Amino acid sequence: MSLSDPVPLYLTYSELKDIALDNYPDLQKFLLADDEKQPWRLQHWQWGYDFLKYIGRNKSEHTYNRFRNDIERFLLWAFLTQNVPVDEFRKTHILEYADFCWKPPVKWIGLAASDRFTYRNGAYFFNSEWLPYRLKIPKNQPIENIDKKKYKPSQETLKGMFTGIIAFYRYLMTEEICYGNPAQIAKSDCRYFIADAQVRDVRRLTEAQWQYVLETAQRLADKDHVYERSLFIIATLKTLFLRISELSERVTWSPEMRHFWQDEHHNWWLKVYGKGRKLRDVTVPSSYLDYLKRYRKSRALPSLPFPSDTSPLVEKIRGQGGMTARHLTRLVQEVFDIAYAKMKIDMGEDAARKLQEASTHWLRHTGASMEIERGRALKDLSEDLGHASMATTDTIYVQSENRKRAESGKHRKVD
Repeated sequence: MSLSDPVPLYLTYSELKDIALDNYPDLQKFLLADDEKQPWRLQHWQWGYDFLKYIGRNKSEHTYNRFRNDIERFLLWAFLTQNVPVDEFRKTHILEYADFCWKPPVKWIGLAASDRFTYRNGAYFFNSEWLPYRLKIPKNQPIENIDKKKYKPSQETLKGMFTGIIAFYRYLMTEEICYGNPAQIAKSDCRYFIADAQVRDVRRLTEAQWQYVLETAQRLADKDHVYERSLFIIATLKTLFLRISELSERVTWSPEMRHFWQDEHHNWWLKVYGKGRKLRDVTVPSSYLDYLKRYRKSRALPSLPFPSDTSPLVEKIRGQGGMTARHLTRLVQEVFDIAYAKMKIDMGEDAARKLQEASTHWLRHTGASMEIERGRALKDLSEDLGHASMATTDTIYVQSENRKRAESGKHRKVD
């Protein structure tokens, strides 16, 4: 690995809090490598470290991970291509960085997610497989057929990049390190942003696809009790509109069975710790209770939770405590893959195709979209979803209306 190659700069939040650079000899060497030309490199890394530690402490782990990617890329670009301190950047520098993000060098683009560091001989070293950008590969497509030059960030990725850099400069301004925010000024002049009035592809499953997923999970659970957990996860994500992080074990929150509770009118609720460190109570429909009872029975628990039940909401098969978002995702993905194969045989590739693209978050969108279509009040759904504004929920409504528009448009005649 040469000194001009991109390298990881920051760890996970739990590791970052107590980092000792002596334990990361590669990183220490990189930060001090060009000390004569860039005596500010270590200082910039420290600014990024302080900012990310602030984000991890005051926001969420998800926000930390997203901003870590943005700050890491930005500082690597400053170190390896610009040789200009970021506190001297102007609008033109930020626009040049947008050009870079739009088409990064091939050697900066990876094809798979990799750990940033590897542990050996009592220290942590760079993982040569890690790269700052990643080209997502369609499922079942061989890696050798992938052309990295086809990488292009989405509008969401580009907006996220500006959000991260703007937040970083805002932090530097509060620390009186910088006296302006060039990223904020540059954003309006970025030529890659497109005013988007198009109908978006809704990231949700059709009713038929959802039935295949649910029936697949039920069939697997009927044959092997280990899959009771997968069935419970899938039913919960879709029916209660949860993000995968809201079902996972986190540093600041452990989802437990006692978070299901019943009010004086015998309505069931689930207390959820969501984005922005906000608690919300999600309505639990009566039909969902059968899945809750089934899962609890597989764990030799009483049919419904008590206020004193501190057992994990989703329990590890081995070890104690709840499951991480990554592990939960793998369990859902396994069911998606099996459902896709079955649906492809039964109904053909076109009908099953979206199951190849689906992620855990699609279950949340699927549940919400189906609620809109059955006529549920937007305000009630918005509160269950944990949206800060009903306008956010309204976008789901708009997409549901577009389905009706498309259906009516199918019957137009050419002649």
